Amino acid sequence: MAEAERIIGTPDIPGAAGAGPEQSDGNAASGDRSGSDESAPAERSGTDSVADSGADSGVDETPATDERPKGKRRIAVLFTVAVLAYALDLISKMIVVAKLEHHDSIEIVGDWLKFEAIRNAGAAFGFGEAFTIIFTVIAAAVIVVIARLARKLYSLPWAIALGLLLGGALGNLTDRIFRSPGVFEGAVVDFIAPKHFAVFNLADSAIVCGGILIVLLSFRGLDPDGTVHRD
Repeated sequence: MAEAERIIGTPDIPGAAGAGPEQSDGNAASGDRSGSDESAPAERSGTDSVADSGADSGVDETPATDERPKGKRRIAVLFTVAVLAYALDLISKMIVVAKLEHHDSIEIVGDWLKFEAIRNAGAAFGFGEAFTIIFTVIAAAVIVVIARLARKLYSLPWAIALGLLLGGALGNLTDRIFRSPGVFEGAVVDFIAPKHFAVFNLADSAIVCGGILIVLLSFRGLDPDGTVHRD
């Protein structure tokens, strides 16, 4: 009997045959699960630590807005220049009306430059005498525009230029309102008389100088707010 079993062979027992591999697979699976369970907290903790470190460092990915001011406004300079130009023009006209009007002209540099009092109903240098009211409205509009522009004025050269324009416009506008022949039709007092040139006053000079300065600043690319652009 024993000899027959040895020759035929012992039949396979499923439980006995599969016990080893299945057990080893189960052990491997349990090892994998335990390994993943152990590694997951480590990964989460690492992610949390990175997030915490980013939060603690105070790094903000959103770009910060620059809140710094552009600079000191030049409104005080503008009005100081305007007041000086206006005062010089007003005082000079008062002296001319009191001392020179209805009198002979005064030679300053021979025939090349004289002081001669005249009344001008037109624009600067005696042009456009038929449009006195229009020039009065233009002068008033220039004053309003300059006053509004002063809110964004940060450039010193622009403050000087606009101050000259404002003072000159106020000087001639005062004559338009308060001098004869009537309100808004008054004739401007002119007294500076170069040879072969129109007679003008200090207000006209301030307006021309301010205009020339504005043209130069525009060519250089300097804006009233202090920025510089290159075309």
